[in-house]
Amino acid sequence: MEKRVVITGLGAITPIGNNVEEFWKGIQEGKCGIEPITHFDTTNYKVKIAAEVKNYNPEDYFDKKQAKRLDLFSQYAIIAAREAMKQAGINKENIDMTRVGTIISSGIGGLGTIEKENENLLQKGPDRVSPMYIPMAIVNMAAGNVAIDLGIKGESIAVVTACAGGTHSIGEAFRMIKHGYQDVMVAGGTEASVTPTGIAGFTNIKALTQETNVERASIPFDKERSGFVMGEGAGVLVLEELEHAKKRNAHIIAEIVGYGATSDAYHITSPSPDGEGGARAMMLAMKEANVKPEEITYINAHGTSTHLNDAGETKAVKLAFGEASKKVMMSSTKGNTGHLLGAAGGIEAVVCAKAIEDSFIPATIHYQVPDEECDLDIVPNKGRNHEIQYAMSNSLGFGGHNSSILLKKYEE
Repeated sequence: MEKRVVITGLGAITPIGNNVEEFWKGIQEGKCGIEPITHFDTTNYKVKIAAEVKNYNPEDYFDKKQAKRLDLFSQYAIIAAREAMKQAGINKENIDMTRVGTIISSGIGGLGTIEKENENLLQKGPDRVSPMYIPMAIVNMAAGNVAIDLGIKGESIAVVTACAGGTHSIGEAFRMIKHGYQDVMVAGGTEASVTPTGIAGFTNIKALTQETNVERASIPFDKERSGFVMGEGAGVLVLEELEHAKKRNAHIIAEIVGYGATSDAYHITSPSPDGEGGARAMMLAMKEANVKPEEITYINAHGTSTHLNDAGETKAVKLAFGEASKKVMMSSTKGNTGHLLGAAGGIEAVVCAKAIEDSFIPATIHYQVPDEECDLDIVPNKGRNHEIQYAMSNSLGFGGHNSSILLKKYEE
């Protein structure tokens, strides 16, 4: 028998707030977390800005030794997972942890560690590469470290699908509970790629904007968009089987009712220009939820502020929603946070859950110049108070990965 899956905890550390309350307040107020890069010297770089996590001191969360042994992407994942589990009221004292699993995505993993140890290799020789290099750098360690930190003993997996990973993680976690494999899942994404090679690599593939005015840098669906802005942080949700949550008298934030995942089979970095793959992911999510397009109030778009993504995603929504695409409200919150790669779907699922809970549609900020290729209602510049029955979150990744999840206002 298929089970219902609800959200009982949220956690986030982002460029506009280091917990869910601050982050959501920042979204509601249209705050922008993009500033000049401080993590390294950008003198020789064409790209000078990013959306970094602010006022972050690892020793506020970890002891000195632990902080030294965790790459930043693992630190962010643990911080967000702790917050989500605390809100859900779950710990190893009150739950059978063998029935709790975790899926945490990252696009790149411990890139900062990889750079540092490669420098050690080149400058000091192979014997000076840290024995912690591999366990700090590999992509699965966000999930592994979250499981160790919280005592999670069920399935522990890392989904790696570039910028679609956070949404894939939540979708796969939803399926695990729906089909009875686990009672609780801790799922989302984490990223810490505002590093010298991270910025250089994305710059040279022409994915990042070279704009220095932070108000015209990450401008999804605007005709003058010129690439995305790198962000960092983590977003994590606690998903729970409905009866399991009710037995605990848990506060239910929203329900997850549909998930779609497809491949473009088109190009290593460009989305399919006709939007067919993205459209199919949305249609699969709606089909699983048994929901018609006109029932969906809000879409949190992938909306990266690249020319190809925003035009292709608009086509995809038109293809999946038909006539209903004229009415659905669709915004991108990447003007606020930049693009968090493998963590994007994590923080954007948090946005959708809070949007449903508070009946608030986030805006696409810094929008000025309309583009005839992106002619849907993108909620320009100002959020709206509006009841939401269903909210969809879309993520698309290099390699042609597409993922969509569908959240619903919880009703008995």
